Amino acid sequence: MSGTPDTSTQAVIDRQTILNDSPMSDIETKLQQRPGVHVVTSLRVEVVDGPDRGVHATGGEAISVGTARDNALAIGDFTVSRYHLEAVARSGGILVTDLGSTNGTYVGAVRIERAVVPPGTLVTLGGTTIRFDDAVRRTVPATTEQHEYAGMIAQSPAMLRLFADIERIAATATSVLIVGESGTGKERVAEALHAGAGRSGEPLVTIDCGALSSSLLASELFGHERGAFTGADRTHEGAFERARGGTVFLDEIGELPSPDQSSLLGVLERRRFRRVGGSTELELGARVIAATNRDLRAEVNSGRFRHDLYHRLAVVVLRLPPLRDRREDIPALVEHFAKELGATGPLEAVFGAETLARWQRHPWPGNIRELRNAVEAALVVGPGAHLEHAASALGQPQMLPYKDARAAVVGDFEHEYLARLLADAGGNVSQAARAAKMDRSHLIDLLHRHGLKAKG
Repeated sequence: MSGTPDTSTQAVIDRQTILNDSPMSDIETKLQQRPGVHVVTSLRVEVVDGPDRGVHATGGEAISVGTARDNALAIGDFTVSRYHLEAVARSGGILVTDLGSTNGTYVGAVRIERAVVPPGTLVTLGGTTIRFDDAVRRTVPATTEQHEYAGMIAQSPAMLRLFADIERIAATATSVLIVGESGTGKERVAEALHAGAGRSGEPLVTIDCGALSSSLLASELFGHERGAFTGADRTHEGAFERARGGTVFLDEIGELPSPDQSSLLGVLERRRFRRVGGSTELELGARVIAATNRDLRAEVNSGRFRHDLYHRLAVVVLRLPPLRDRREDIPALVEHFAKELGATGPLEAVFGAETLARWQRHPWPGNIRELRNAVEAALVVGPGAHLEHAASALGQPQMLPYKDARAAVVGDFEHEYLARLLADAGGNVSQAARAAKMDRSHLIDLLHRHGLKAKG
């Protein structure tokens, strides 16, 4: 390694090593009105030591590094993973996230999973040392105006940029991968892409890859002929056939079993498919949009997802920020959901100032879906209802939709389970992962999502 972080850098690392970039610090801070300008930073990354010394890349607000060619900075060091790490510009520094790499990511002697570091910090991955810096710093006017796009409401810069990206790529036939935590609105983005492509006259067919067994999934995707298997008493048209010239939306693509990954890759490469049990090839005329709450680059590193399929699906990647990273949108969303559910009058009169303040501080592990559930529960049982018990609305006459009710209950269970798991392990995430028989990186992601801190 050609250098070590300076004193100020080390201070940041000491406070924000593994998992210390959780939203907990935001929870303790009352939201203030945004200033008159918003700083947008473009990142530059350069290899300062290792086989690729001198190689550099400049990107937007996010840069990925690894040996795969589709990284913003692709390097040849064999000790570096295909998708090793990602850096994202934040107002408080640069968020560096290890993508489940084999040899880890280090700042000095500290191995990090997620850490916020200042520009100029040296980061080591395998036998390579890189440095992230500001490439361009510019200011744009901050907006307090509420924008609506395809049923999505926002005023945060991250979402407004996403709206612009959707509008820009909607008219193309390019495959799109939508990445975001559960409840962030990935299906809404898929619907916006479908409508913006002028395909609204054609079907949008959704397949939940995590809800079907491998045998059923093949039939749902490609269809089957009569007699293809026991119980196939008639010909069935699959999603690719039913969509015609529209869109096939593959939700939870990260759950796709390995055999089906191979089949899907073949269809995307040839643009042709056959029904199960059939011999006639049919043409794929639909656009394919996929979505996942996992980072498929980490799945590629671990061998759970095919690299070539990822490359086919992620021609364009749209990332939805979690609600905790776009808190300025919360009042507008609350107002929208309240009106949608029949409430009238000022928000403070409907919910009370204390409830609104609590909603602004909450980490929202279930994101927008959880927020809507909280608004509905408050309207049903009264503004005094505690946010953490929003699922109590299940017992009321006005039932929540199954998917929303399940998300509310699961969110509460996850938070309580993880908090106790972490306490029993003395804050040690490795010990907690072993006790839960859970992949360590997945546990870290859950802890971060619920705003829980671990020691390492």
